[in-house]
Amino acid sequence: MEKQRLDKIIASTGRWSRREAKELIRQGRVLVDGVPARSAEEKAEPESSEISVNGEALRYRRYTWVMLNKPAGYLSATEDGRGRTVLDLLPQDLRRQGLFPVGRLDKDTEGLLLLTNEGGLAHDLLSPRRHVDKVYYARVSGRLTEVDCAAFDAGLRLPDGLVCLPAGLEILSAGEESEAHVTLREGKFHQVKRMLAHLGKPVLYLERVRMGPLALDGALPRGAFRFLTENELEELRRFDNPTKNIKSSPKTQ
Repeated sequence: MEKQRLDKIIASTGRWSRREAKELIRQGRVLVDGVPARSAEEKAEPESSEISVNGEALRYRRYTWVMLNKPAGYLSATEDGRGRTVLDLLPQDLRRQGLFPVGRLDKDTEGLLLLTNEGGLAHDLLSPRRHVDKVYYARVSGRLTEVDCAAFDAGLRLPDGLVCLPAGLEILSAGEESEAHVTLREGKFHQVKRMLAHLGKPVLYLERVRMGPLALDGALPRGAFRFLTENELEELRRFDNPTKNIKSSPKTQ
């Protein structure tokens, strides 16, 4: 791997900005192969050099993966002239790492959204041939019934011609307003809302609670984010390709 500037390597962990990294280096708190770093411009090989900050070994991450608990009112885009994007919820040093949303949530839909700068795995997770399950909590106007569940299970053809793959509808409560979990194996434009509206049960609230093997962290406040754990990343890679040797895959955050 090519050598990189030391401040860039330190900032890639997401724990410090490049400005903070420069200050740490200036204070002599960064060692490279046991020797105090001389300047932020100094270059090192990220994966083979032994770099420590404040006496703690630095774990370089080639890619960054973030779980965001998306609030309503934000667009799932990297930039958009129409309003705020989910990147506005991240600190500046993360925004500079080229993160992008893995798939989309409608502006008024909340919940689990992954962001990364690892294009290959993100593309695989979004590929139609992968059929990655996405689970949503929905609150709708009207009483959901087993007839609705059967319609989802059979696959719906909407009035505009859209043919939806068979999907799951699990009723959590039924009344004037009903609650349900909806499981899709595809992600077409406004699909959950369109399917339920077609059955006469318009969506009042929608939240994504799972994507593939990852569930939304219940301890993560709305609008907050955290890095994926090593175990979660292993689950994603194993889900993407069960035969892949996880230990040989690039280190990731």
